[in-house]
Amino acid sequence: MRKEDKSTIIEQIAATVKEYGHFYLVDVTAMDAVATSALRRECFKAGIKLMLVKNTLLHKALETMEEDFSPLYACLKGTTAVMFCNTANVPAKLIKDKAQDGIPGLKAAYAEESFYIGADQLDTLVAIKSKNEVIADIVALLQSPAKNVISALQSGGNTLHGVLKTLGERPE
Repeated sequence: MRKEDKSTIIEQIAATVKEYGHFYLVDVTAMDAVATSALRRECFKAGIKLMLVKNTLLHKALETMEEDFSPLYACLKGTTAVMFCNTANVPAKLIKDKAQDGIPGLKAAYAEESFYIGADQLDTLVAIKSKNEVIADIVALLQSPAKNVISALQSGGNTLHGVLKTLGERPE
């Protein structure tokens, strides 16, 4: 491969890393063409960009970034595919659902501005809540006191005495 081609590929990888907020390094060494195609289809359905890369080119692309990705460098061995996604836990869920006998296996991940090294971190990555899930939790917490007041108003027969009695009897 010519040096100009390599520099173009490094720039493309670096641009993709900047575009997506999270990426996973996945070991696809033991996967055949059929399994790789199936994984690509599943990634496309889930909104994940799957890219098979040369380890040295990915290493050089990560070195050009402003952030320090040095914890990931040790994982760049064997056949590596990179899963890019804007939601941190989607690739982890896909790997957990589709992995058979550890294939494809998680090498490392960069999610929510943190590094996760090793396949044992998969459950931790699955448990990460997406932005929409966190917003839904916050909205539910904010609605809870209002729902308590409304239920107290409805159960007290809409009288002030009934409301005060209901609120007074309610455990804290």
